[in-house]
Amino acid sequence: MHTLDKGFYSSANNKAERDVFHRASQILEERHLRGKEPYNPNVIKDFLTYKLAHYEREVFSIIFLDEKGHFIEYRELFYGTINAASVYPREVVRAALETKASSLVLSHNHPSGEPEPSNADIRLTERLQKALAVIDVEVKDHIVVGKECVSFSERGLL
Repeated sequence: MHTLDKGFYSSANNKAERDVFHRASQILEERHLRGKEPYNPNVIKDFLTYKLAHYEREVFSIIFLDEKGHFIEYRELFYGTINAASVYPREVVRAALETKASSLVLSHNHPSGEPEPSNADIRLTERLQKALAVIDVEVKDHIVVGKECVSFSERGLL
């Protein structure tokens, strides 16, 4: 799925469509994320697209994984404005400790639909990697959701 046409992205504002996206993310979580399969980047991208693409403001979320790369939990931690969300490393570390995660996938959306990571996104990811390294939690990826998904790991940014 990973690519959204302009109509899909911009028309996702009505409640019926948001409900469909929510249900689609639940199906992916039940069938693929909570299964016995370890971390699968393509399933994660689809899941995050359904979770985040419809928001009209920036939302920063995390998928927590266990030592074998299995899904533990998805959390939306920070909500922002149309082009920014304040993210606090101590809260990310706290959530990683609460879930007993060994690794995680950072994610956020760009409500503009343009998924290209900003310099601020790159700096934030570096800060979070350093903070999480102290507690031995690996950042597997940071995925930006817009009209398509951009993966930091696929771009060599991690």
